Amino acid sequence: MTVWALARSESEGEGYVPPGAGDFELPPLFTVAGLEVTKPIVLLLSSAALIGAFFYLAARRGALVPGRLQFAGEGAYNLVRNGLGRDIIGSHDFKKFVPFLLTLFFFILVNNIFGIIPFIQFPTMSHIGFPIALAVLSFLIYNIVGIRTHGFRKYFKDAMFPPGVPKAVYVILTPIELMTILFTRPVTLAMRLFANMFAGHLLLLVFILGGQYMLQSGGLAAFLSPFAFAMGIVLTFFELLVQVLQAYIFTLLSSLYISGALAEEH
Repeated sequence: MTVWALARSESEGEGYVPPGAGDFELPPLFTVAGLEVTKPIVLLLSSAALIGAFFYLAARRGALVPGRLQFAGEGAYNLVRNGLGRDIIGSHDFKKFVPFLLTLFFFILVNNIFGIIPFIQFPTMSHIGFPIALAVLSFLIYNIVGIRTHGFRKYFKDAMFPPGVPKAVYVILTPIELMTILFTRPVTLAMRLFANMFAGHLLLLVFILGGQYMLQSGGLAAFLSPFAFAMGIVLTFFELLVQVLQAYIFTLLSSLYISGALAEEH
């Protein structure tokens, strides 16, 4: 991607062209049965294979005294099971949601981290369609859980008309609560993940491509180029922190929404 962007700048004859949204629209890698397969699709499938292989190998030879791989797998599982499942949803109901939360967290995490891995360097979640799909899945799960637990009428009635509120306030509160359940929650889930991955990757491109261009320009610009590269390295570590946090926050909020849907007064 970096080489492609530099070649574009030189071919246009305009000097340095700052990275933009166009740098996220990658050409197809190949075509299968008339369908174009792009890099994000390959990364998406690769992440599923990597996660499946990791947990399979970690659990294949379960031992009372775990080896390194088993220890890592158990630690990863317990992080989601206890911290994002049991402690939020509750010890009575959390177990049936652990597979969803575990898959959601590590699927987002791996696809985010792809953005800083050399020779891959593309966060899959910077394409808005993927966060939207995950947000819709979360939306369906917590609403279905709420409807099955309380019934359709009671679920939406309790949400739109919370007890203890003056009736006059319902005129404003009810539309807001309905919009929150049906629109605000899934939209903010998707947009938060997408915007952080898009902006973070764009920022890295600005410093890395800028540093390369300065280095090739010679003179004072070449002398200053190491500062641009150094800033790119610093931002790479910061981006790693953001990538982990975004996976955690998306899963945490999904767990909170499920917990709220199960509660008697949600």
